[in-house]
Amino acid sequence: MATLDIFLSTPWLLYLAVIFVSLCIGSFLNVVILRLPKMMHQDWRCQCEAFLEVAEDQRKPEEVVTLSSPASTCPSCGHKIRAWENIPVISYLFLRGKCGGCNAHISIRYPLVEAVTALFSVMTVVIIGPSETALWSLLLVWALVALTVIDFDTQLLPDSITLPLMWLGLMLSYFGVLGDFNGAFWGAVVGYLSLWSVYWLFKLATGKEGMGHGDFKLLAALGAWLGWELLPAVILLSSLVGAVVGISLMVFKQHGREVPIPFGPYLAAAGLLCLWFGVEIQAFWYGLLGV
Repeated sequence: MATLDIFLSTPWLLYLAVIFVSLCIGSFLNVVILRLPKMMHQDWRCQCEAFLEVAEDQRKPEEVVTLSSPASTCPSCGHKIRAWENIPVISYLFLRGKCGGCNAHISIRYPLVEAVTALFSVMTVVIIGPSETALWSLLLVWALVALTVIDFDTQLLPDSITLPLMWLGLMLSYFGVLGDFNGAFWGAVVGYLSLWSVYWLFKLATGKEGMGHGDFKLLAALGAWLGWELLPAVILLSSLVGAVVGISLMVFKQHGREVPIPFGPYLAAAGLLCLWFGVEIQAFWYGLLGV
């Protein structure tokens, strides 16, 4: 604990460490974003084949994908990514955004995820202040970055991220790291049931599914981290941003009304704002209600 206190009381060392670690985490998140949906689809296919009792020799052969294997390669030429080519942001700049083997273009999204992860991590420590709470909150920030991009890509919010995130928020609140445990508990309960109720009301009224089940679990996780008091602000902010973006897509990009729009990124953005400015948002919210 004494070592942690010294670390937290040395700003330059703290911020340097946060930048370095979060850049590395951002590089790992690129792997999670790319491979976790593939792992989920593989698992679903295996479950379906087992349920249908498909014979082993009739199952489609497919390379098993995990977060650690196979090794990262260029999708164009199969060039194996070497260690010096995988340094966050720096390698992309050094290689000028091209593969070291075939000069194929490398998506700028990879360094952007790394840079945004580092930026949001530093902002979290600066805004919350150097503390144990800020360091634990980095886990929430990193998870939200991964969930945002995965949902944009695949419209999936993996249980393997949202559920552990919810339980971790409850556990940290229980031990007094985040805040009041009762607030966290009811935040998780109300967060889940609020969107679950909206889902079923919409389905009963229209016969269609208005959102995915992952949205319930993500809001439950945010409730566990932020407390039930900030849930109205999270829902309101995410709904406003989602409505503006959705209408803009339909007007300017001819985005059909039947084409689903992921809601997870807007929940994540609202949750991040409430993590950073929760006190101010809560004061503003109570002011509107006249409390």
